[in-house]
Amino acid sequence: PRLLPRRTQGQSGFRRSHRPGKRGGRAPSGKIRDLNTREAVALIAGAVPAPVGIWADVGAGDGTFTRALVELLGPGSRIYTVDRDERAVAALARWASKQAANVIPVTADFTRPFELPGLEEPSLDGILLANALHFVPDAGVVLARLTKRLRPYPIPAAQLPALAASAGLSAPAITATRPSSFGGVLYVAAADRLPDPHP
Repeated sequence: PRLLPRRTQGQSGFRRSHRPGKRGGRAPSGKIRDLNTREAVALIAGAVPAPVGIWADVGAGDGTFTRALVELLGPGSRIYTVDRDERAVAALARWASKQAANVIPVTADFTRPFELPGLEEPSLDGILLANALHFVPDAGVVLARLTKRLRPYPIPAAQLPALAASAGLSAPAITATRPSSFGGVLYVAAADRLPDPHP
């Protein structure tokens, strides 16, 4: 599961913008201008695995990073775009109805418990928070609640020995590894069933 917090210098609020689709960079006046979708894609591409997934852009504002996720994850993905600003969410809903049917707009304050329609927890493959979390006074509490929505991914190899022992198996041997297209390392482990000490 991926969690992408990011701070954009020069912005305020929950990633709001007066000009949809633009955020970051330098304007002629010397002020930091808003990024566009192409720049947002480039910014987060290294942290978003290419395969289809279920993601949430939390504190989505005008949806710059929602659009970036749509481009990176493709039409087979599902992307929840969450914000407390009803007008921003309505604008994203209009855009999604024409250009991205896989985007599900949700009006909610992410600092409080909220529902994602049709999602059984934990089922998210990633959460993106752009210029939002650092405005939350109790950020640790909010982040802990959000991460409970992330799908548990494969067990790290370091946890295998204890898990195998609890299941009555021998210490596992890692027989092969390779980079995973989902990020991290794909491994093969083999373990034997131990004789029952009390037959």
